[in-house]
Amino acid sequence: MAATSARTLKLLSIFGIGATLTAGELAARLGTSVRTVRRDIDTLRDLGYEIEAVRGAGGGYRLGRATRLPPVVFDEDQAVATAVALQTVPAVLSGIRENAARALTTLRQAMPARSRRHAEAFTVSPARNYWEFPAPPIDAETVRAIGGAINRQHLVRVDYTGDGEPVTLTLEPHDLVVWAARWYLVAFDPDADRWRAMRMDRVQPHPPTHTPFGRRDIPHGDPAAFVMTAHDRGDAAAAEWPCHGSAVLALPASTVAPFAPGGSTVEYDTETTCRLTLGAWSWPGLAGLLLTFDADISDIQPAELRQALHSLRTRIDKGLGSD
Repeated sequence: MAATSARTLKLLSIFGIGATLTAGELAARLGTSVRTVRRDIDTLRDLGYEIEAVRGAGGGYRLGRATRLPPVVFDEDQAVATAVALQTVPAVLSGIRENAARALTTLRQAMPARSRRHAEAFTVSPARNYWEFPAPPIDAETVRAIGGAINRQHLVRVDYTGDGEPVTLTLEPHDLVVWAARWYLVAFDPDADRWRAMRMDRVQPHPPTHTPFGRRDIPHGDPAAFVMTAHDRGDAAAAEWPCHGSAVLALPASTVAPFAPGGSTVEYDTETTCRLTLGAWSWPGLAGLLLTFDADISDIQPAELRQALHSLRTRIDKGLGSD
């Protein structure tokens, strides 16, 4: 009976994600038979949960839209995922760390004893990754305003601070992407007839426009891929490093952009070259980072970086000569 109740609870939690799944897919997730899944669905229906059967291609079972789940329904895996996520959340929104800690305390109190034991076993202390260089925390209201416009497919007017003075733009907002502890807005700019990847910490929304727009196909078919390959996504060179330098790489900007270290910038030079500006803990460290791109480099600045590359070449020649 206990096993049946636990399985039914897990089935309910699976339905809670909002997906439509076939009996076979549900059986695979639960490690049981299709017949048992159908019996558990009948049990949930007897308990008052509206489980809809969707017919046709892409059909299956789903939770009715008017159905309310119990306050907290976690299986052991979800309890662990929630505990880890709330403890390791990057500080990308103002007050997020404090709110995440409060949320974890509340969830632990509401969890069944067994789920709580699993969650408490994963107590972690996150440390800062010095290569991420997260953006300044964003006001949650900014994310709420832009996210609401995305969901409603309404145009937004924003003030955006790029490399120079703030500019006012009217945009078709499509997606929000979080990458390397930085928030980006993926939007189409109809006035410039181009797609933009924009740092959210540089966006200040105006009041809602309530003007609808039609969704477009995002470049690469994926908002995350678009952000990662966009060299002009608004990143800036980090000032924290003691050494800063740049060089022109014989690679396209879109090729270098996904692999550029945090706190670096990639500038378009030609179709086949770009300038990478970055920092490091030492000049040899900076030289080594440039060499990881395995491409010809030129116009190396400053002189300290050029000297570091010469020194590395001398050391490598000595090592090869000793074989």
